[in-house]
Parts: sequence; structure tokens; C-alpha cells
Amino acid sequence: MDVLDLSRWQFGITTVYHFIFVPLTLGLTVLVAIMQSMWMGTKKEGWYRATKFFGKLMIINFALGVVTGIVQEFQFGMNWSGYSAYVGDVFGAPLAFEGLMAFFLESTFLGLWIFGWGRLPRKAHLASAWAFALATNISAFWIITANGFMQHPVGAKFNPETGRAELVDFGALLGNPASLLAFSHVISASFLLSATFIAGIAGWWMSRIVRNRTLPAEFEKEDIGEHTVDDAENVFRPVFRLGLLVMIISGLLVMVTGHVQMQWVFSDQPMKGAAAELVCKTEMDPNFSVITSAPDNKCDNAKEVLGAPHVLSLLLEWKPTGVKVEGVENLQKQYEDIYGPGNYRPNLLVTYWTFRLMIAMGLLSAILAIVGLVVTRKGKIPTSKHFGRFAVFCLPFPFIGHSLGWIMTEMGRQPWIVHPNPSGDPRIHLTVAEAVSPLEPYEVWISVIGFTLVYLILAVVWFYLMRRYTMEGLLEHDKKPLPEFKDEDKDGYPDHAQDENGDPTPLSFAY
Repeated sequence: MDVLDLSRWQFGITTVYHFIFVPLTLGLTVLVAIMQSMWMGTKKEGWYRATKFFGKLMIINFALGVVTGIVQEFQFGMNWSGYSAYVGDVFGAPLAFEGLMAFFLESTFLGLWIFGWGRLPRKAHLASAWAFALATNISAFWIITANGFMQHPVGAKFNPETGRAELVDFGALLGNPASLLAFSHVISASFLLSATFIAGIAGWWMSRIVRNRTLPAEFEKEDIGEHTVDDAENVFRPVFRLGLLVMIISGLLVMVTGHVQMQWVFSDQPMKGAAAELVCKTEMDPNFSVITSAPDNKCDNAKEVLGAPHVLSLLLEWKPTGVKVEGVENLQKQYEDIYGPGNYRPNLLVTYWTFRLMIAMGLLSAILAIVGLVVTRKGKIPTSKHFGRFAVFCLPFPFIGHSLGWIMTEMGRQPWIVHPNPSGDPRIHLTVAEAVSPLEPYEVWISVIGFTLVYLILAVVWFYLMRRYTMEGLLEHDKKPLPEFKDEDKDGYPDHAQDENGDPTPLSFAY
């Protein structure tokens, strides 16, 4: 492989791996803050224990996400110096804001939340949880804003003297439709993933506890430690139901935001849209492709196996007929006329199948939500071993769906690293080949192998820690919640944690 292919593989491997942690962090931080809010609002012990349990998993995931995310920004200078030189004035601004959010706000409030148990007033501690959740999602906004410029460059002009794109309108960059649509879709999908995560784990523990505590003595039972039926009823069942509620809401938002985003793709990046449907020739009202074969990854031998008439037209313009869709080959000729000779087609099979498989992965969360609502209605708890296994079985699929969606988004705009904006400055565009650094293949091979091995080790560490603390369940030292307080004085200490002179006592640090 040449330097270009190696650099693409390196960035793809590290980005897809990093993206495992990102959506779980975005949603789980908010869900943990909700659990803590429920505890403070209801004063029920179960919500406190749920906060401690899932908060531990949140911290592990966030730590691995930070470690793997640092590498991403350095690669722009390592492997993509042509890109950095061309759009550094624009791209650097949102990345700088993201750095401030990630390494200042997130780290600060996470530290307060971790070490503030029993030290901060309860309201201040809860505020730190919500501030951390907000900071992580704002951080994601800046990253997606930077990526949005690559998809749809706005707020910049081309300087012919320097040969660079220069930022002239920061407001336009923030209001980039590509960024706003992608952000709404990523956030809603992240909540779907995180809700599936907590529902899968809670559903497994809930059914496992009740089954083993209610089996007759003569049946062989699993080792579930000190867990009781009360834990299943008051800790895991409420979390499971919370997960189902969030899954339903976020699932609907995923459908709406994804639909609007694809409408935008067909109008702004028609080549990506045509590849996603394998529409090879421009035609009126093409079928929505359910299955299309393209054995050699080319349009020449593409053949529709199963299609749905009028569906694509309805999805694109809300009308069954009269919709013209540009084909891959026609767009190839148009781009050659505008940008010169070259292959402007993305990898057809990757774009086509990642789009479909992404949707299929989300359907499994929908099935879990429907089944979960049925089996837990009217206060019931399922005791079937098959239900618990199905809940765990659904866990990895939203992660896979996120990765597939990211691959489709990035590979679908190839060969562009900065896709031309049909309504923007026509001089701002850059191909991946123009963006790569002038390196020797062996230099990139070293970093590819090094990063892959390090990330493989980190993957094992992440899986081991997440599995260990999930299997460990509710810990005994987290069983009793913090003491109930009626009021807090102006210094933040509870009334009964003061002596007769009004000074703080050692009890002040016990809650």
C-alpha cells in the first residue's frame, strides 16, 4: 500500500475505535445525572445505588475515550499536513474550543463529581454531574462543527495568494446545516445507544436476581453474591424502565433526524446519496433499494434484487412521483467537467451496505424496547433466562450501528476531504490525495502498527474493566445511601452536622 492508503487506514482504525467510547459517554453522562436527580427528588435508595453503579462504568468509558481521542488531533499534523495547511485557519478554531471544553470543563466537573461524594453539598454535587454531562455534549458539538466544514465548507473564503481557506464568518461556521443536522442525529443516536446499554445490563441483572432468589432449593442456582429481590425491584427495574423510555424517545428522534439529514445529503452531496442507493443512472422515481448487487463494486454490473417503488421519492420530497435522482455515472461526468479528470465515485458497496446495516442495528434496540415494556408492565419482573440473555445480546449492536454510520458518512464523500459546497465558494475543496503528508511508506507503517497494537491493548483493558464491574453488580459499601438532610445552611452544611456553636463537625464530610 502507498502512503495515502496507509494514512487512510490509520485514521480509520483510530477514529472508529475512538468512536466506540464517544456516544456512550454523551448519553451515559446525562443518564447518570438523571439517576442522581431521581435519588435526590424521591429519596429512594435504589436510585442512589444505580447512580454509583453506572457512574463507575461511565468513568471507565470516559477515561478510555480521552486517551484514544488525543491521538486524533495529532494525526492532522502527522499524516495530513496538506489538509492542515489548507484549512488550518478554519479547522483550528472549533478544535481549540473543543480542547477547552474537554480538558477544562469536563475534567474539572468530573473530578468534582468523583471526589465530591461526602464532601460537597448535595446540590452542588448534583450540579457538577449535570455540568459534566453538558460539557461532554458541548464538546461533541465543536468536533462535529469541525467535521461539518469538511462536509459543507461555509464561513470561509479562498485566499489565492496563500492558497488557503480563511475563516471570515464564525457565525456561519456555527450555523452550518451539515453540522447542526449531524449533531442532532449523533446526539439522539448516542442516547439510544446509552439507553440500550443501561437497559441491557439492568434487564440482565433484574431477571437474573429474581430467578435465582425464587428458584426452589433443588434447582442449581447461579452465584449472584449478596443481591436480593429488593435490588431487582428497587434498583434494576427502575433503571430498566428508564432505559426503555429513553430508547423510545431517542429512537424516534434518530428516525426524524436521520431522515432530514439524508434529504440534505441528496441535495448537497448527491454522489453520496446516489451511492447509498446504488442509483447508477439518473432517473425519475427510482425504487428504494432493499437489496442491490454490484459484484465488482462498479455500476456496470449493478443489479437490483429487491426494491420498493415510490418509497425513495416519498422519503426525498414527500411525493410518490415526479422526483429526479442523479445517478453515480452522470455525476461522475459532471464532476470531471468541473474539477478535471479523476474518479469521483466513493466505494459503492461500503456506502450502500453501511447505510442499510446501520438502520438494521437500530431496529434491535426497538425490539428490546417493545419486549421490555411488555414483560415489565404492571410491576412485573421477567424471570426467563432467555430474556436476560436477549437484553445482553442487544448491547453491542448500537455500537456497531454508530461505527457503520460514521464510516458511511466519511467514506461516502470520498475522494474529498473537503467536499465542495454547491452554494459556497467554488474554490474551496480538497481531495484526500492532496491532503496527505509527504511521508515514506515505512514511516506510516510504523505508526499504523504501533497505534493498532496500543489500541488493541486498550480495547482489552476497556472490555475487561467494563465486564468486571458489570458482573460485580451492586457493592455492599454502596448499599446504604447518604444520610437524609432536611435543610442546609448558608455554608452548605446540613443542620445536624453542626455543633452548638454552629461550627461544622466531622459529620459534615460524611454525606
